[in-house]
Amino acid sequence: MGRLMQACADMPWPKGPVTTRIFTWEGDISPRGQSVPLRLAGALHALHLQGHSGLAKVYPSQEVDDQTLWAAIASTLHGEAVHIDAWLNSPPQTNEVRRAATLIAAGHVIADRFGLPVRTSELGASGGLNLHWDSYALDIAGQRFGSNTPALTLTPDWTGPLPPTTPPSVANRAGVDLNPLDPGNPEHALRLQAYLWPDQPDRLALTRAAIAAATTPVDQSDAIDWLADRLPHQHGQTHLIYSTVAWQYFPATKQAEGAAMIAAAGAQATEQSPLAWFGMENDGGERGAALTLRLWPGDVTLNLGRADFHGRWIDWAGA
Repeated sequence: MGRLMQACADMPWPKGPVTTRIFTWEGDISPRGQSVPLRLAGALHALHLQGHSGLAKVYPSQEVDDQTLWAAIASTLHGEAVHIDAWLNSPPQTNEVRRAATLIAAGHVIADRFGLPVRTSELGASGGLNLHWDSYALDIAGQRFGSNTPALTLTPDWTGPLPPTTPPSVANRAGVDLNPLDPGNPEHALRLQAYLWPDQPDRLALTRAAIAAATTPVDQSDAIDWLADRLPHQHGQTHLIYSTVAWQYFPATKQAEGAAMIAAAGAQATEQSPLAWFGMENDGGERGAALTLRLWPGDVTLNLGRADFHGRWIDWAGA
């Protein structure tokens, strides 16, 4: 990906509709804006995943020089302009499965604290791959947390104490997204894979395993509007509300509305109907995302540590 992006910056682009569109794009094309480079990379990777012969000669695991790589890219920009133009229309949509490692660890904390079945509500669930965090395993220094028969196993670089050993039990799960993807739809499954780096086969394998195991449809709605109907407490269940690198994209007014709603529900929580709010979110820190767990009754906030945005490492502070 680094070489591809550098080639896009340095090499002469072929004349054509894709070049014209990208070079006249209005607004911020960077990752902090409309992520145009990732839109292009996703369009090209999708073609490669579909068996594009020209890209097969230059994409991993092939090794070619920069000139050969760019020649294939330039040819594809010209020959696949309709496909690429369609992918440029939509912002990237990912569902990073490795973030589920933080959910497994937080789930063990919640189970250890309350000892009740868990009802989950995921905000910004995308394709719903992390709705099934409890069916994955987390392996830390040879010790396993999560499912005993996992659909996939996550092995982040872990520092800090281990989570509690108490396993969570999910009784009900649901998720919401403004533009949900259906992993059972081949076009949507392709989209979930296309925005991964083509030189990271392990990451692709994890995503494919999660796609195969996904069984819960994601609701289409505004996340905060949707959450209002799930906030009433269920006796004998812990309600876990969570997001992983999603809350930051909600409008500020919706963030304020959602936080107030959750706090009001928390004020009504009891030991037999507790509420937990977990976030793996960008707090502006210099390293990764903050892991924050807020618990009711009592309104206690636990700063569980930090994690790489893609789940490659977790610096766990413990509860």
